[in-house]
Amino acid sequence: MTPSASAAFGLFSSGTKKNEDLKQMLESSKDSAKLDAMKRIVGMIAKGKNASELFPAVVKNVASKNIEIKKLVYVYLMRYAEEQQDLALLSISTFQRALKDPNQLIRASALRVLSSIRVPIIVPIMMLAIKEASSDLSPYVRKNAAHAIQKLYSLDPEQKDMLIEVIEKLLKDRSTLVAGSVVMAFEEVCPDRIDLIHKNYRKLCNLLVDVEEWGQVVIIHMLTRYARTQFVSPWKDDEVVEEYNENNFYQSDEEQKEKVQKVKNTYTMDPDHRLLLRNTKPLLQSRNAAVVMAVAQLYWHLAPKSEAGIVSKSLVRLLRSNREVQYIVLQNIATMSIQRKGMFEPYLKSFYVRSTDPTMIKTLKLDILTNLANEANISTLLREFQTYVKSQDKQFAAATIEAIGRCATNITEVTDTCLNGLVCLLSNRDEIVVAESVVVIKKLLQTQPANHGEIIKHMAKLLDNITVPVARASILWLIGEYCERVPKIAPDVLRKTAKSFTNEDDLVKLQILNLGAKLYLTNSKQTKLLTQYILNLSKYDQSYDIRDRTRFIRQLIVPNEKSGALSKYAKKIFLAQKPAPLLESPFKDRDHFQLGTLSHTLNSRATGYLELSDWPGVAPDPSVRNVDIAEAKEWTGIRGKPKKEKPTGKFYSESEEEEESASGSESEKEDKEETSSDESSGSYSSSEESSNSESDSKESTAKKTSRAAAESDSEDIKVKGISKKRSTSSSSDTDSTSSKESSSDSKSESDSKSDFVSGKSVSAISSKKEETTVQDRKAPNKQDVFLLDLDDFCPVTTPMAVPAAALLSPSLTADLEGLSLSSSSVIDVATQVSMPTKTHELLHRMSGKGLAANYHFSRQPGIFGDCMVSVQVTVTNTTDQKIENIHIEEKKLPPGMRMHEFSPIECLEPAGSITVSMGIDFCDSTQTASFQLCTKDDHFNVSIQPPVGELLLPVTMSEKDFKKEQGMLTGMNETSATIAVAPQNSTRLVIIERVVKAANLGVVPSGQDNIHRFAAKTVHSGSLMLVTVELKESSTAQLVINTEKTVIGSILLRELKPVLSQG
Repeated sequence: MTPSASAAFGLFSSGTKKNEDLKQMLESSKDSAKLDAMKRIVGMIAKGKNASELFPAVVKNVASKNIEIKKLVYVYLMRYAEEQQDLALLSISTFQRALKDPNQLIRASALRVLSSIRVPIIVPIMMLAIKEASSDLSPYVRKNAAHAIQKLYSLDPEQKDMLIEVIEKLLKDRSTLVAGSVVMAFEEVCPDRIDLIHKNYRKLCNLLVDVEEWGQVVIIHMLTRYARTQFVSPWKDDEVVEEYNENNFYQSDEEQKEKVQKVKNTYTMDPDHRLLLRNTKPLLQSRNAAVVMAVAQLYWHLAPKSEAGIVSKSLVRLLRSNREVQYIVLQNIATMSIQRKGMFEPYLKSFYVRSTDPTMIKTLKLDILTNLANEANISTLLREFQTYVKSQDKQFAAATIEAIGRCATNITEVTDTCLNGLVCLLSNRDEIVVAESVVVIKKLLQTQPANHGEIIKHMAKLLDNITVPVARASILWLIGEYCERVPKIAPDVLRKTAKSFTNEDDLVKLQILNLGAKLYLTNSKQTKLLTQYILNLSKYDQSYDIRDRTRFIRQLIVPNEKSGALSKYAKKIFLAQKPAPLLESPFKDRDHFQLGTLSHTLNSRATGYLELSDWPGVAPDPSVRNVDIAEAKEWTGIRGKPKKEKPTGKFYSESEEEEESASGSESEKEDKEETSSDESSGSYSSSEESSNSESDSKESTAKKTSRAAAESDSEDIKVKGISKKRSTSSSSDTDSTSSKESSSDSKSESDSKSDFVSGKSVSAISSKKEETTVQDRKAPNKQDVFLLDLDDFCPVTTPMAVPAAALLSPSLTADLEGLSLSSSSVIDVATQVSMPTKTHELLHRMSGKGLAANYHFSRQPGIFGDCMVSVQVTVTNTTDQKIENIHIEEKKLPPGMRMHEFSPIECLEPAGSITVSMGIDFCDSTQTASFQLCTKDDHFNVSIQPPVGELLLPVTMSEKDFKKEQGMLTGMNETSATIAVAPQNSTRLVIIERVVKAANLGVVPSGQDNIHRFAAKTVHSGSLMLVTVELKESSTAQLVINTEKTVIGSILLRELKPVLSQG
């Protein structure tokens, strides 16, 4: 034999030889050889190789005294015990002995192997082993007992009653290791036995945060089902409030009082319901996508609608995961976004399609974008869709065209725009794009056919080139349906299709028959012979569908002696008015499945799916969840808190939202008080205590603690000194805080300090503001001090977080004189530069019957609220009669926009003029705010549209901070243009004057003469707007704008270009 041949033979025989070696090693007297063999065998299993032929040699070592060998033998047996049941049965006595082994890992492994031998004869032995293991001292063994319950139940369902007893016992277990496994066993064996959960409900809620991740998923799903049977719907309250808001305008005072009382008394959330929501909220930060998804579905199905929005940020975070996770998360977001658009509108950009996304992800994102489309964002989305249509992925391009069609039907303002865009796509080179466009246009034209005869003619011309059957059929249907609108073209189309009839697809043939029938009924003079020719051709067609349709049409439209009564109504039958098709999301009907389940993903009921029950009309007795004192001592952290009747109501109110803003509100203080009392009660000292007692407070104090750590001691002292000067109410708050600090440990002390610093000083300022309004008029304005200079009051970790009010009262300025406050923030609200702003006409005196109104933007921040732009309206009476009761009515504002009206003007004398202030939240857009300016007798429709420069508030920052922020806003967040600058405009003063006049920007100091920098933040969202004007040679300048708000940035760039270039 040649060397190469022997090598080849060795290649195929080496596996057998290896196994022979392993068998010899397993039969060796040396433990080291056996251990080495077992490691290699387990390695083989891990790689997916078949090691079943070694079973007899391995099973002999099941009684080995070496613990390491025994562990590995059990790992092997768990894998192959089901396949080699007869050989495994020989070792049962060994497994039974191992159940008494002092090593917990051996006991657990023996139970796992025993439950893997799926032979009915050993069911009693398995049952006994599970019962004993459920009382084991080791939580690991008890966990394995819970796993064995499911295996035994699948082997012998008749053991259900005995297994339920074991489940009931294990549900009382306090170990976090056991909780997830026993709940899984509960879900498999007896998911309908809700009564077993009652006593353990509060314990499971409190242990949840410390259970392993997959246990958390199972427990959350089980508690979701439980809560739907035990608590009343929190959504009724939202409905009543909405109804109240709609109707209260028309009701008398007494009716309103009754309604207010009704709203107050309508719904109070059960404390146990709130406990579940509060304890699952921290898990939104979990690294495991399944846990986040489970919490999201829990909030969707159980939380009040106002609170469900907190899950959206966490779900969007999961979109950075791998494509499989993205697919599931996007499916659930698609279902959510149909019912509650507002949850995901702030994250619209996160659903933009990336070129690297697979088609399934692209189409899901597209569906979500279409669900979120509204009047405010449709222009941005349509621009995005235009890019998608050009994609090389033809399936995705076709889905985009369908999405454009859905947008057109949902938002009537853009229907014509979309239709024209789709008509342009008809000239595309790609046949699939053209075909999909035709199908969508057909659906759109059905909504308003009267206006679009030209489009139908255009599509008729395309019939010669389009070969896709669906598209051809759609065009023929359109021509047939609206044949009376195109009387000259329709017969010619029938003539052409009659020629190619035999070569057409069945779908197209059916539409040719329909077209012929409709033309025969409306224009028989021209088309009678053609139709008969087509009917004769189709009479002998291979498809029985077409032959049947031919017989039906012939009897209906061609009158003869045998014709029935129906032929009289042929025209009504064929040319009846058809309802326009509804273009809907494919996820519209999926909400009846529980989110996050396999059934929801497949959109059909999967085996083992458990329905979510409807909310009960009346809540069942909550006392069933009360635990005896003896049991309660075991887990005091769950409900062993001192009873506080008054705080409880606030404690279970909207604390989640208030935690986010770290505003130091009432509910948070009570949360802390309850937590600290919980810690002080300390009736047990197991490992779970710390997690239970701290889990409530961890989330709410995390941000505050980090902020407090960043402050120095001297700053704390200064803050306390300043706050004592505020008012008596402020000082009493300080006293209560200091007493609370003294009674708690160092951790809670830092928390309360931080709470005080971030919250109370701001509230003290706001309360003081009201007291000092009179002093504002009297006291001379010695020095302007701005709220953001007082960073010690409200430490800000990010540059965007700017406090609400921009100016302090003079009395507070006087209090603060002489204090050297350090500035920890990089951005401060700038001193207002007094620039004359342009006056706009609101109402002409001719249109207003003598009442004239002009408005200008006063650039005063924070007069009516954080997000409001201040508008000064000057009303003039040009008549010789006095005008009474000038006020605002019928505000027609785009979604999200708000308006603070001016107080009604009771009387305006002839030739009199008065200036009033109003505030409008434009939501960082240049959309028009329309409303009616009314007098006693007349109503005038008026509107205010802001220049983009008035949607900003100036901020000051150092050049270094400007460059740092600019570095973070590059790429898509940067827009620039090169402009020609008139020589007289190139001096620093002229540039600053012109730019600040055009837009409400703050000047940033610059170390270079040729570079001028300006900074502002948007009034509504607080997003930074950084403007740089860099003068170049030859009278040109580079204008650069950096901002997250790219739309506003591009509009501002367009407006600033002429300002700098004109002479």
